[in-house]
Amino acid sequence: MDAQAWEKVDALIDANQNKTIKDYFAEDPDRAKKFSLEAAGWFLDYSKNRIDAATMKALVKLAEKANLKAEIEKMFTGRKINATEGRAVLHTALRNMDRNAKVMVDGRNVIPGVRKVLDAMGDFSDSVRRGTWRGFTGRRIKYVVNIGIGGSDLGPVMANIALTPYAKRNMKFFFVSNVDSTHLAETLRQVKAAETLFIVASKTFTTQETMSNAEAAKDWLVRELGDRKAVAKHFVAVSTAKDEVAAFGIDVKNMFGFWDWVGGRYSLPSAIGLSLMIAIGRGNYRRFLRGYYRMDRHFRTARLERNMPVVMALLGILYSNGYGAETYCILPYDQYLSRFPAYCQQMDMESNGKGVTKDGERVTYSTGPIEWGEPGTNGQHSFYQLIHQGTHLIPCDFIGCSKTHNPIGDLHDKLMANLFAQTEALAFGKTADECRKEGVPEKLVPFKTFDGNRPTNTLLCDELTPETLGSLIALYEHKVFTQGVIWNIYSFDQWGVQLGKVLAKGVLKDLVAKKPSGRHDSSTNQLIARYRAAVGR
Repeated sequence: MDAQAWEKVDALIDANQNKTIKDYFAEDPDRAKKFSLEAAGWFLDYSKNRIDAATMKALVKLAEKANLKAEIEKMFTGRKINATEGRAVLHTALRNMDRNAKVMVDGRNVIPGVRKVLDAMGDFSDSVRRGTWRGFTGRRIKYVVNIGIGGSDLGPVMANIALTPYAKRNMKFFFVSNVDSTHLAETLRQVKAAETLFIVASKTFTTQETMSNAEAAKDWLVRELGDRKAVAKHFVAVSTAKDEVAAFGIDVKNMFGFWDWVGGRYSLPSAIGLSLMIAIGRGNYRRFLRGYYRMDRHFRTARLERNMPVVMALLGILYSNGYGAETYCILPYDQYLSRFPAYCQQMDMESNGKGVTKDGERVTYSTGPIEWGEPGTNGQHSFYQLIHQGTHLIPCDFIGCSKTHNPIGDLHDKLMANLFAQTEALAFGKTADECRKEGVPEKLVPFKTFDGNRPTNTLLCDELTPETLGSLIALYEHKVFTQGVIWNIYSFDQWGVQLGKVLAKGVLKDLVAKKPSGRHDSSTNQLIARYRAAVGR
């Protein structure tokens, strides 16, 4: 992060330390309008933040000093910006709707390959939805079970829940990720083998959790249907490993590929989204991709100061690096977006949870915040107390839709009233004098006083649709990328997940061996011994 540019931001924080969000609104009646913008079906009101025009200008300078525009172009044009793995980062190519698009990687235009896979996905999803794809016994598919983990699970499960109103209601979709046998067992209790399609999502077809669950599901299917040949009619693969897929028993014609320039947490618009396409259909899936594309174009072309992902990224940096905020909360006021915070959690924390700069030096400032959240209004009766009156500063994004898919009485009005009221309360609080005027007893005044000055963004769309969901996901993707550029870290590798996986292989050997090696530390050896004793080894 450019030190000189940050010094200007820091100086403005110091100069305005006695000003509150309430003060800013009192000074400028047009503040809300000045600090709002629209893009790709979403309206962002960021006026309830600890900012003025000078602060935003200084924050934009941070992005300029980081050559953000040039870095954006590198990503969109296939430069190998994932330098530690020597890969391009081209999730944007997966949803490029420009008929004449060319995106070159190693001298080859990747767009025809992307569209070929999308067409194959479309043909397959059509056949499942129409009933022309039948199971081994000739029964129609009624249940789809996606087996994956990380980006191969969180994206599909989040989007399938989000787009439930567009899904084929006479089909049921399940998602298995945890290697805990309970996850698979409870899923299999809800499906019938003759009517179930399993989608195994693993690029290499070697991911331990995914393949362990897939093998167990295959054994169950064969037991239920009595023939190993049934596997070919009930399993398809999202992978690039033809030999491994064939060895598993899946016809490679039913393998949907993707590329090493697609990171797992950005892979939803690739073949990883096959379960979503089956659920909502080819046409709606195309609208989903168009939403991504609209936000992609906005991010690539808009001025930095009017660029929605950039503005959100800069505000996040302001609080993380300027005010010491360690966490960041995403609060969707739409039940269909119940898994969106978890999806963003992986995207952000796996991307920017880095302690080393691109130069291999230890960072000297905070990077990736701890991200969390729940749908409203549930969170109001859980953790909002901490946000309102606790000692931690927790910036929040509130997400809402003006229209509901399920109008029942005045429930939606009440939901949205709560959203707007929460941002108002967090920004403006309630003073001791206001409490006294309401007749609050003096001894209770300290407990009923709200400091306010708690920053929020509010994102609104007209309605949650395939298109607005796609653009919302892209908004957060590009926000994370922008922060990584400014922090001078690599956002598209994830070496931090590797060490535990490697060590687990050695531990597993000791759990099942006739005699454990005893090569671990004393704590781990003790835990291994206790486990072995409990299971009778």
